[in-house]
Amino acid sequence: MDAVTYPNETVIDFINQNLIPLRVASDQQPIASDFNVTWTPALFILDKEGREHHHTVGFLDGSELIPSLLLGIGNLHFNGDDFEKALSSYKKIVADYSESDAAPEAIFQQGVSLYKSTNDPLSLRKAYEHLLDKYPENKWTKRAYPYRLIS
Repeated sequence: MDAVTYPNETVIDFINQNLIPLRVASDQQPIASDFNVTWTPALFILDKEGREHHHTVGFLDGSELIPSLLLGIGNLHFNGDDFEKALSSYKKIVADYSESDAAPEAIFQQGVSLYKSTNDPLSLRKAYEHLLDKYPENKWTKRAYPYRLIS
């Protein structure tokens, strides 16, 4: 990723504006063991206490790295019950990176975030319908399948 992704100005700007990057060698102990790093590159989104909220393994170009990082940021906020900030990240993925691998999970998480913040179960069904329409064979569509029964 050093040769292709990290020198990309869009990636640099995104990381500088949204994250505190820390680069650690893959054999650096105890970090490698603590996070079970067995292949690189391995990227982790951690909160200030060092708890993991998202990770990716393997090469990602900028069009996949940014939505993956946004997903991690959204998950960090979701796990902290800050659904407004979580929704902001998920909506950005859906709007700007709809063809990325992160988009189906963002749609799923968007539905769950809306449900948890409003107690309206229809947001879950709407998420399923959106997934079924745009990503019919995706694992997140399959996970949302029970939501089709919500009326």
